[in-house]
Amino acid sequence: MKPLIELTRENIWKLKPYSSARDEYGEGGAKVFLDANENPYNSPYNRYPDPAQRKLKAALAKVKGVKEEQIFLGNGSDEAIDMAYRCFTRPGTDNVVAIEPTYGMYKVCADINDVEYRKVLLDEKFQVTADRLLDACDGKTKLIWICSPNNPTGNNINRDEIVKTITGFEGIVIVDEAYSDFSKERPFRLDIDKYPNLIVLNTFSKAWGCAAIRLGMAFARKEIVDIFNKVKYPYNVNGLTQRQALEMLKEPYEIDKWVKIILLERSRMVEAVGMLGFCKTIYRTDSNFILVKVDDAQKIYNYLKDKGIIVRNRTTVSLCGDCLRITIGSKGENNELLSALRQY
Repeated sequence: MKPLIELTRENIWKLKPYSSARDEYGEGGAKVFLDANENPYNSPYNRYPDPAQRKLKAALAKVKGVKEEQIFLGNGSDEAIDMAYRCFTRPGTDNVVAIEPTYGMYKVCADINDVEYRKVLLDEKFQVTADRLLDACDGKTKLIWICSPNNPTGNNINRDEIVKTITGFEGIVIVDEAYSDFSKERPFRLDIDKYPNLIVLNTFSKAWGCAAIRLGMAFARKEIVDIFNKVKYPYNVNGLTQRQALEMLKEPYEIDKWVKIILLERSRMVEAVGMLGFCKTIYRTDSNFILVKVDDAQKIYNYLKDKGIIVRNRTTVSLCGDCLRITIGSKGENNELLSALRQY
C-alpha cells in the first residue's frame, strides 16, 4: 500500500475540520448548555446529537467485533461510498475499478465526483480474479470496489481473490458487506487489522431491519476513519437514528432469529420458484434475495406490478438479461408472490 498521505487528496489531507460546539464539549459532566445557540425548550429534540456518536460506536464495537476508533457512521452506506471518492480521488484525474454488475451507487458517486469508473465484467459464474481487477488499474487508480455478497447477483465473491486484490493493490480496496449477515463467509471487517488499505461497508438496512433510520457503517483502520471524520458534516447521524440503533443493539439475538427465518424462507422460495415453467435458472445466493432468469422478465414484472407485487427487473443490467431480483419477504408475502406466479 502507498502511504496514506499519497492516496489522500492534498486539500483533504491539509483540511482543518469544522469544530462544532459538541466536539469541543466532549463527554464532560456539564448540566447547562449555552454553547450551540439551541432553543432551551422541546427537550430532548432541541439538542444537537453527539457528532462523534460515542455511545453508539461503543455498542457497535461489541456486536461487530471491531474497535470504536475503527468505525465511521454515516447517513446510510451511500454516505461512506461518497466519502471514499471525496477523500481519495481527484475529480477529472483519478479512476476507480469495480466489478460489473454490482451496486449502482458506486458508479453514480463516480459520475457525481467526475471520476473515471472502470468496469471488470464478472464471468459466467459471477466471479472475478484478482489478476483481472489489477490489470484494469493504472497509476491513477485509487479505489477498487467489491460487493460481497454481490448485488444483484447474490453470491459471495471468491474470498481468496479478494485477499489477493487487497494485498496486490497499492490503493484502497472497499469490500461492501451489506448482505454479509445472510452469508456463512467470515466478514472482512474482522480482518481490518491485517489489511491497512481495506475499508469494509455494512448497513442497518438489511439484516437489522432498519432501512428507515438510514444508518451505514464503514470499518477501517483508525487513520482512514479519521480522514472520513474530517470531511463529514458535523451532525451527519441524527439523534433519532442514534437512539433507535442503540435500542436495536440491545437485542442482537433477535436479529439472529430474523436471519434464520429469512434463510429458511429463502430455501423454500428457491425450491418453489424453480418449479415454475417459465423459470430458467435460479442463481446461487448468499444474500436475502434471489436472482431468477425467466422467459420474459419485463412481461412477468408488469404482470406482478398489476397485482400490486413489486420485484426488481434487472434485465438491462450486464449479464442479467431476463432476470428478476426477488427479495425474500415474510412467509405471507412470499406466499402471495408464489400464488400470483402460479397463476401467470
